[in-house]
Amino acid sequence: MQRINKNVVLALLTLTSSVFLLFQLYYYKYYLSPKNGPAFSRVKGSQSGQDNTRWHVVKKFLGLVSSHNVPVYLIDPLVLGLINKDIKQLRSSSDGSSPECKYFCAPRDFTTFALLDKTWKHETGLFRSAEKMGFQWLKIQNKDPRLEGMDDLSGIEIPLHYIFRLASHAIHVVVFYERSGNYLWHGQLRLKQHMDRKFVPFRKLHFGRYPGAYGKLVLLPVSIDELKVQIPKNPSQFLEEMSHARFLECRYREARAFFQLYPDDTSLDAVEFRKKAKALLHLAALTLNNLGVRFWLSSGTCLGWYRQCNIIPYSKDVDLGIFIKDYKSDIIPAFWKAGLPLKHKFGKVEDSLELSFQGEGDVKLDIFFFYEEDDHIWNGGTQAKSGKKFNFVAPQG
Repeated sequence: MQRINKNVVLALLTLTSSVFLLFQLYYYKYYLSPKNGPAFSRVKGSQSGQDNTRWHVVKKFLGLVSSHNVPVYLIDPLVLGLINKDIKQLRSSSDGSSPECKYFCAPRDFTTFALLDKTWKHETGLFRSAEKMGFQWLKIQNKDPRLEGMDDLSGIEIPLHYIFRLASHAIHVVVFYERSGNYLWHGQLRLKQHMDRKFVPFRKLHFGRYPGAYGKLVLLPVSIDELKVQIPKNPSQFLEEMSHARFLECRYREARAFFQLYPDDTSLDAVEFRKKAKALLHLAALTLNNLGVRFWLSSGTCLGWYRQCNIIPYSKDVDLGIFIKDYKSDIIPAFWKAGLPLKHKFGKVEDSLELSFQGEGDVKLDIFFFYEEDDHIWNGGTQAKSGKKFNFVAPQG
């Protein structure tokens, strides 16, 4: 009986040793072998294996996309925030060498990259290669809003997000599309019924909770943590843009229902006015964006977008709103320089300020300034002919 127990113990010890040996071989192959490059365990400042895993997964992913000519760029807010602190040094450094893994080893569950749709079309080979490298992947797609409209509400499905998972880290790739307004758009991440909702902690994703819209980016190639990546040339501007990038799609179904009750005005005058109004809106947006002044569609212009996905043809003006805290004295000179002279100025900065600028023909731009109080927001209005004043109040939040 004692002899049998010794044999069992020896067998268990042999099995345990074999498993440990296999683990060491696996670790050497995927983390320390020359084929995969030196792990950051040899670099100062990277103390934990979890830190190494993040860097290692990013490295393998960058190798994967590079081999398939997929031009991704880094948009991860946590990593970009760290990079932004050292952006001057990174721009001047040729190789970005550092004595520590400072950026890609930072604690996080995901690393987020972006991909411009028109720059890549061949996904099948990428997925096959990803699986061979040990990645598990998930593709999320939904209807293309660019193909939806009043006449067709059945947009075809397009890829919106990809997720690549390896070990305890995941890569989130956000697909950006160009929209007709000369901006970049990404869609919402919506899981379909058959998808694994535990694939990754989706609630922790920085992109995909809602659609987003961004200005076109200029990219900067940098070398960080011994990895070459592309980042937005101005990381701080991109991070600031993230805070107000939520995109609201036009309500095409409701607009179509509205026009069934109230047919749209398609006269030549209406078409011409809408053309001028949209050009004026584009010029105003460009001018305010250059000043760094945030604004929104207001009054009749907002109503037209919300109710009928278009400019109301009988409104005869374009309305924008700006918080008074964002007012700059440069606004009037900037619009004058853009070819939009001041027509009216009502109120003052302390009370009910309103500016009107003359656009092409009889189309004008009205800018209303909004004042924030503890429990409400208000703006003032003045009738141009009578001088009569009005206050419009809305609850805060």
